[in-house]
Formats: sequence, C-alpha cells, structure tokens
Amino acid sequence: MIDARDVVKRHGSTTVLDAVSLQIPKQKFTAIIGPNGAGKSTLLSLVSRLMPMSSGTVRVDGLDVATTASDALARVMAILRQDNQSALRLTVRDLVGFGRFPHSKGRLTVEDLKHVEDALEYLQLQPLAERFLDELSGGQRQRAYIAMVLCQDTPYLLLDEPLNNLDMAHAVGMMKLLRRAVDERGKTVVVVLHDINFASCYADHIIAMKDGGVAHEGSPQQVVQDGVLSALYGIEVTVHEVKGQRLCHYFT
Repeated sequence: MIDARDVVKRHGSTTVLDAVSLQIPKQKFTAIIGPNGAGKSTLLSLVSRLMPMSSGTVRVDGLDVATTASDALARVMAILRQDNQSALRLTVRDLVGFGRFPHSKGRLTVEDLKHVEDALEYLQLQPLAERFLDELSGGQRQRAYIAMVLCQDTPYLLLDEPLNNLDMAHAVGMMKLLRRAVDERGKTVVVVLHDINFASCYADHIIAMKDGGVAHEGSPQQVVQDGVLSALYGIEVTVHEVKGQRLCHYFT
C-alpha cells in the first residue's frame, strides 16, 4: 500500500499540493485523473522521490520514501516520467537493460538478461531490440521506456501519462498490458491519465484531483458520474453505460 499523509508541495509562495492524504491499494490498478494543474504529476513525483516534499510523509510498503536508501527504494518502486528522454544513443535492448541497474549495478547477469528478454517480449519489442532510440517513432520509444520500467521488476509501478504518443490501438494494448501486470503478476500500478474512459474501463480505483487536492476517490462506479466529472473539469460530462462500462461524453 502507498500511504500519503498531509503531503504538501510548495514552489516559492505557490502551493501545488495542499495537505493531500490518501491510500493507494496494493495489487490494484489506480488511475489519477483531473484537469491540468491539478497536481497529478507532482503527486507521482513526490511518491517516487523525484522531488522532495515541503512537508508530510509518504510510505510505500511501510518504507518512508524520504529516508529509505535509493537502491532499496528502487527495488520496490519503478517510475515512468512524463518527459522520458536520453542523451545517449542507445538501442532498445540497452535501454531496457538499464531497468536492471538496481539489481545488477551495471553488470548484467544471466537472470538480468532473462528479465530483459521478458520485458521485450511483453511489449512486443523483439523486432526493434537492436534499433537505436532515435530511429523509432514516438510511440515505439514510449513502449521501450515502459519496457525498461517493467524490467526493473518492482512490486509498484508508477507511470505518468504512459499513453503519450500512442495511437488508439497501442493505447488499448498498453492498458491491457498494465491490467495484466496487476492480474497476472500481482503488481500495484498507479497511472496518471487524461483519458477518463481508459480510467473507467481499466482501473480498480480512481483518484480525482483538482486545485492541488483530492476531490473524489473510489471505484469507477463511484467516481465516473455526471455530476462528479462535470464539477471536476468545469464542463458538461454525461456518463453512459455501454456493455457494462461507464463511458463519458463531453464533446458538446
């Protein structure tokens, strides 16, 4: 479980997160939604220690992220940043291999190489394994970075907008893959999403954020409602049930 208590993040005089407290369930798929500037990516960055908190505490499986050694934390939690990029000219296989660094310290063992091959297969990247990242499309690169995160083989996976640069088919495939990681591998997956319908159809738990705080949280049935989403985004949202899924219409 991820347990955040009274988490505050300030940039100068601006409060980005204001006393956020929440619990993210273990071995479930949690989606974080909300308008731009709500604090979604900031929350993920604080949980993963990409940036320091101004105050408050976050614990992952009981480990305080502010005081736990980096190598120990990297064995528990992997993060896909929104702005992934590398200045090095790497092949896909090399990049995915970096996911094993918390385990290998740069010296890949036979076991590490098995994890690399598994991640390449899981993301259907074997045909691209020897290609350089700068030779790939944006969607292919995104899949390679997600393979690197999966290769780290941590119980907690945090992904900030993993559907960036993916077309509809690959976006659906990515959500199915993350769903399988929860159902088949027992992972705890936390994803920042802009697409409410993906959150509704694939997540077990939804955290809806607005103005640096948690506006609503609960199951898709509890959060994906006309009034909740209309107030959250400031536009009219109508929820329809289609084949047992709650889907949002907000184009008119």
